[in-house]
Amino acid sequence: MSSVFQPNEQDDGLEAAVGQAIAVCDGDQRATVRALIVANNLLESEIAELKKAVSHAYTRGRFRTYTG
Repeated sequence: MSSVFQPNEQDDGLEAAVGQAIAVCDGDQRATVRALIVANNLLESEIAELKKAVSHAYTRGRFRTYTG
């Protein structure tokens, strides 16, 4: 399997991103999936931390709404 990727003209960027991810992992698709799962887990952890921070700010009255 070649690690060189040729996106088609109707591509919305997703296929190019898939090709880049596989190329970064030297064409190893299992390594690519592993890397994406790790990245996803890190992003989910970051979202959870941000949700906690927003909750605390909101309950302490530090959340300001835009009044125009």
